[in-house]
Amino acid sequence: MSVPRYWRESKYRYRLIGKRCMRCGALYYPRRAICTRCGSKELEEHQLSERGRIVSWTVIRNPPKDYERFAPYVVALVELEDGVRILSQIVDVEPEEVKAGMMVEATFRKIREDGTSGIIEYGYKFRPPVESKQDSS
Repeated sequence: MSVPRYWRESKYRYRLIGKRCMRCGALYYPRRAICTRCGSKELEEHQLSERGRIVSWTVIRNPPKDYERFAPYVVALVELEDGVRILSQIVDVEPEEVKAGMMVEATFRKIREDGTSGIIEYGYKFRPPVESKQDSS
């Protein structure tokens, strides 16, 4: 990937931006150029919900190279409030505490780094909702 394209695409790496079909209303993530429901090419950017529920999950105990220090970790299928389903790591919770139907919210976290002195990549992960002070009073 070229450097200009990398920076042009960065907002899609850091935010939950999908596409919405102008004709039938279907939502897509990741983005696509053509609606698979109606065939329309009229799609616009759409900010997806940052809250959802866990549909299914797995605990990764034998991770791939460069992810060993995170093990064990949870990867889940999350259904966002607007109906879009995405895969994401679940953080800030012990693997045995994860349950189907559990509410989660998006959070900005480190995804990986290229060695000990290389580029650090960030993106979204999900965690149990953090109560605000207003919610708890």
